[in-house]
Amino acid sequence: MNEAHQAGADRWRVLALPPLPKDLLEGLFGDERAEIVVPAERTQQAVDALLPDVDLVVGDWTHTLRVNDPGPRLAMVQMPSVGVDTIDVDRCAAAGIPVANCAGANTVSVAEWCVSATFALLRKTVEADGAVRRGEWPQTSLGGRELAGSTVGIVGMGGIGQAVARMFGAFECQVQYWSRSRHDEAPASYVELDDLMATSDVIVLVIALGPETRALVDARRLGLVKPGALLINGGRGGLVDEPALIEALRQGTLAGAALDVYAVEPLPLDSPLRELAVVLSPHMAGSTGEAATRIVGQTAANLRRVFEGQPVQDVVNGVDAAVRRRS
Repeated sequence: MNEAHQAGADRWRVLALPPLPKDLLEGLFGDERAEIVVPAERTQQAVDALLPDVDLVVGDWTHTLRVNDPGPRLAMVQMPSVGVDTIDVDRCAAAGIPVANCAGANTVSVAEWCVSATFALLRKTVEADGAVRRGEWPQTSLGGRELAGSTVGIVGMGGIGQAVARMFGAFECQVQYWSRSRHDEAPASYVELDDLMATSDVIVLVIALGPETRALVDARRLGLVKPGALLINGGRGGLVDEPALIEALRQGTLAGAALDVYAVEPLPLDSPLRELAVVLSPHMAGSTGEAATRIVGQTAANLRRVFEGQPVQDVVNGVDAAVRRRS
């Protein structure tokens, strides 16, 4: 085997799933030790066909394309996001394949969205904008509310939850939280989830989606909320029983909601949410220029670690961070 062929054979085949042109992906993640591969079309079938023949995957930050069966060759999955719910992390763990994310990259972005969405609901920002555009002037009739003095309940106390807590605390809110484990360092007081639902003026969801948290906010828990309560979902659509949420909004059990995520994305055109007292956002809470720069940087750095034989960072599925070729 000549040297040129040997060098080619030693290159890592990297399947890049973000919705960008191949030349741009090569500019972001390319390396002389890697061959960037993209699916011929953005379909799950095209991805599945390529998985048996690649060493590494850079996941899809739109959370459309999945890694279900890692196959015999895949050695590592790097998600260019914090969420990894489009990766079968358990199946990867069983095969000894580390799955890494970009921990902390969008913490500030998501936390700021949660605060800004809360203000939009409290101050009727969307309604006021629409009224003025229609030639109306509802200066005193929209009934805005102040945030200061409110009780804010945060569901989830990871990095984003802690950032959310600090931001709401700066607005003189009483901040409480629930998570699956207690965090003594949290800038908020721990309460049980049902108590949080019943006593919070603003309920903020920033917990990871998994089997234990799917439909965490269901009809029963929505029935606990106090009059005038608002729900802010900056986590995942699956955290909420969406039909129950729609009913709670229709009945006035909830005074309003701000949603960045949904049970089905993009939000279907016939979704009743479009007609209710809801601020709708297209899964963009973490999508800022600053967050994107951090995500690209963290993803590229982990790929370089693989190429240089170093352990990768931010492995989320409990597998050894040393990446080894499998075939």
